[in-house]
Amino acid sequence: MKTGIFFNREFKNRDWPVIGDKFRNFPEVLNDVLKLPNVVYFESKPVDEEILLNTHTHSYLQEVKRSWYYKGATLAVGGCVEAAILIAKGELKNALVFSVGAGHHSGPSSGWGGTYLSCSGPTVNHIRKITGQKRFAILDTDCHHGDGTRAVFESDYDVLHVCFCSYNNVTENGTKIDVDVMGRTTDNEYLKKVRTEFISRVGEFKPFMLLHNLGHDTAQGDYGDIGLTRDFYLDLVKEVKACAESICEGRYLIITHGGYRADNAEYIFPRIVEILAS
Repeated sequence: MKTGIFFNREFKNRDWPVIGDKFRNFPEVLNDVLKLPNVVYFESKPVDEEILLNTHTHSYLQEVKRSWYYKGATLAVGGCVEAAILIAKGELKNALVFSVGAGHHSGPSSGWGGTYLSCSGPTVNHIRKITGQKRFAILDTDCHHGDGTRAVFESDYDVLHVCFCSYNNVTENGTKIDVDVMGRTTDNEYLKKVRTEFISRVGEFKPFMLLHNLGHDTAQGDYGDIGLTRDFYLDLVKEVKACAESICEGRYLIITHGGYRADNAEYIFPRIVEILAS
C-alpha cells in the first residue's frame, strides 16, 4: 500500500491569502521522501465543476470564479478528491494533499480566511456517490474554527466533525464537537485532548475514512501560536494514523491548512510523509 503526495507548481511563487508563499521551495524539499519505494507523487488537477456544485451554490461558485486564486483552489480540491478516490479504491493507503485558496472556512455559499472553496465537502460528497459509504470523520487542528466545514455538514449525522478551536461545544447527537485549546498549551496537553475528544469518538463512530485539516498555524512563532513545537505535528499524525489503521483500514487523508511560516512547512511535511509511508 502506497502513500500519495498531491501538489501542483501553481501553489508556489504566489502570495496566497493568509498563508503567503510558504510552498515556494516545494516540491523540491520533498525529494528525499519521493525516493521512498511506497511514496507516489501526483500533480493535482482541477476539480470538475459538477463536483463543486454538489457542495457550493451556483451563485457563490460564480463569485469565486472571478478571483485570481480560483485556479489554485480548484487544483487543491481536485487533489483532495483524487486522493480520496484512490484511497477508497485501495490504490493508496493514505495521502498528503497540499492546499491553497481552499479549506475549512468555505461553506455552501460563502468563504473567508484564505479558503474560498471547500475541500472536505466535495470530497466526502463524491466518495459517497461512487462508493455508497456514508460515514466519515473530519479532524480539524487548524487554530481557527472550521465554520465552513461545519456549515457543509450541518444536520448530517453521518459526519463526525471534531474541531480544536477556542471554545467547548457538543451538538447534533455528539457528531459535531468543538474543543477549546486556545491559550498557551503544551504538545502533551493538546495530544491528550485529541485522544479524548477525537480518537475515542472515532472508535465508536467507525467511519469509512478519516480526513484531517492540518494547520501548523498553532506552532511557536506562527500567527496562531499556542506554544506547540514543530515535532508536535509529527506526533499528532502518528496518533491519528494509528487510529485510522485500527478503525478504517488506514484510510487517512491529510489536507494542509493554515500557517504561513515556510520553515515550519519545510520541516513538518516531509517528515509527515515519512510517517504516513512507514
